[in-house]
Amino acid sequence: MAFTAPKETYSGKVYNLTIGAGDRAVSFGGENVLPFLFFEGAIPNKPLAAYEIQDVPPADWPENVRKPFSSVSGDTVAWAKFCQDTLKAKAIALRLIGTHPDRENRSAEDAAKTVKDVLSAINIPLIILGSNHAEKDAPVLIAAAEAAKGKNCIIGKAQEANYKTIAAAAMANNHKLIAMSELDINLSKQLNILITQMGFDKERLITDPMCSALGYGLEYTYSVMERIRLAALSQNDATMQTPILADVGMYVWKIKETHAPESDMPLWGNAEERGIAWEAATAAGLLIAGAELLIMRHPKAVEAVEKLIEELI
Repeated sequence: MAFTAPKETYSGKVYNLTIGAGDRAVSFGGENVLPFLFFEGAIPNKPLAAYEIQDVPPADWPENVRKPFSSVSGDTVAWAKFCQDTLKAKAIALRLIGTHPDRENRSAEDAAKTVKDVLSAINIPLIILGSNHAEKDAPVLIAAAEAAKGKNCIIGKAQEANYKTIAAAAMANNHKLIAMSELDINLSKQLNILITQMGFDKERLITDPMCSALGYGLEYTYSVMERIRLAALSQNDATMQTPILADVGMYVWKIKETHAPESDMPLWGNAEERGIAWEAATAAGLLIAGAELLIMRHPKAVEAVEKLIEELI
């Protein structure tokens, strides 16, 4: 008698989300099964890895992840074009870190100009991120959303302290929106509900439950993402059926394992290879947990993760 593998069936489905325009638009989400279990249902889109760039030179990044961008990172537009044309990026995440009051405290007008300049230089989808300063992000992301009107971007991150203004700006300018809460499924659900009660379409939302690096709470992040995805599929919870974001690069490249030189930690091996492996391994774990959108930094880590996705699909 032939063996028939048992299959799970789910009543829910993750929303399909498309960003960008024309033939360079990209879709992610849309599956009705747990990650990569393609034999149980439909997975119409691959997870998407976006390259992170910034509006200021990345002086706080470790040398090993600055190095691939050393010739272009002093110019945001050149950096964006390099990712698109040389690295063949499918999407770019522009972090407006220079607007943070403790950095260069750039104005909302400066941010809007940067967004316009980048959009005029690329034709792949753009994710526009604030500096994670809740008060400053509100005016910055309003200006950025207006500057990118009609480009079908992702705007973020909306948090409990500022979601009303950022969600309204994303809605008015026809963008998608990232809703970020702090590693708690109940907080994620509550924020999604609050945003949709404003009239924002839940099928245009992306959930960011916050991220963590391998060895620094990855298992907790994994469990939160897993619970979100199970709620979406098994319980058919419409507020949890949004695609999930894993903002990998910013968390990985600040830990000691990606900073420590070989002279201080000779047993840890080659520093550059160590950092690349750490970012790729973190991203891989979060893909398995349910993330459909990754924001990453090192080209070789992105390459490794995209190869993994191809093999799993």
